[in-house]
Amino acid sequence: MKKVALTGNIGCGKSTVAKIFKELGAFTVDADKIIRNFYRKGHPVYQEVLKEFGRGILDAEGNIDRKKLADIVFKDREKLRKLEEITHRSLYKELEEFYKKLPPSAVVIVEASLFIEKGTYKNYDYTVVVYAPKEVCKKRAVSKGFSEEDFNRRWSLQMPIEEKVKFADYVIDNSGSLEETKKQVEEVFEKLSKGKEL
Repeated sequence: MKKVALTGNIGCGKSTVAKIFKELGAFTVDADKIIRNFYRKGHPVYQEVLKEFGRGILDAEGNIDRKKLADIVFKDREKLRKLEEITHRSLYKELEEFYKKLPPSAVVIVEASLFIEKGTYKNYDYTVVVYAPKEVCKKRAVSKGFSEEDFNRRWSLQMPIEEKVKFADYVIDNSGSLEETKKQVEEVFEKLSKGKEL
């Protein structure tokens, strides 16, 4: 089994690239999506987060409102660190369970934003960084409903994308057309499947 860390900054198009990998036959998992599920009422992580941050983060249905939580943690690095400590512990358990179900020949793409910042990319066989310049990323994020302020705040907490690519085994430049991106993903997937290095 080959475990691949797929990362990039907000708006770079990680999910688009993950989707293409999946179409080509890779097994994909979105770490951020798993964490979002933790915020549902009744999940053990939900209780821990509630205990740490209080009932002010809940929506009308009693689920954790991710926007309210983001407003708190993205203004305070210590609170962000605490939240990540709570959620990442459970995330790693879920990923281990996921791996157990896969065939030995699987290429597994795990998509997450902070692999390089956290140093966890070292736990993977390969690191793929999705690149796009900041202005392109901002345009995409704003079109998905982020405010410019929210985008800038999140971007500032991530390593500059130009630095991030230095850690990559493979870089996918997602600043052009979807066809161009697809071609690059196909080439990388072929190398990963065969176990070739760069």
